[in-house]
Amino acid sequence: MLAVSWDTVRLFLHVLAATIWVGGQLTLAALVPVLRRQGPDAPRVAARRFNLVAWPAYGVLIATGIWNIIAVSPMSPAYQRTLTVKLIVVAASGISAFLHARSKTTVGLAVWGALTGLTALSALFLGIVLAG
Repeated sequence: MLAVSWDTVRLFLHVLAATIWVGGQLTLAALVPVLRRQGPDAPRVAARRFNLVAWPAYGVLIATGIWNIIAVSPMSPAYQRTLTVKLIVVAASGISAFLHARSKTTVGLAVWGALTGLTALSALFLGIVLAG
């Protein structure tokens, strides 16, 4: 059996948290039409429940992301630029998710929800670029 290192644990936690944050958003978005048929408040109830798992996962992403940055050295200028863009996108994902959760209008829910999904997917993509 291969040895398990702290690098393995760090990357596992980061990928697990990304799976919850990004995959959960995609799953919830796909379920919204079905949830609406269950009642007008059903999507909101499901989203609140998802947030109980999503926000801790986002916190784990931030913590393991910092751990990843500390573990990677030295960094080339291209890596640093890509990392900077990823950090901006990660912040935008959290901010837009926060604004989506606080939105009171249909337009606000749509705009902030779309932006949250787009930035979460972008952060995931940039993470793969950085790992390559």
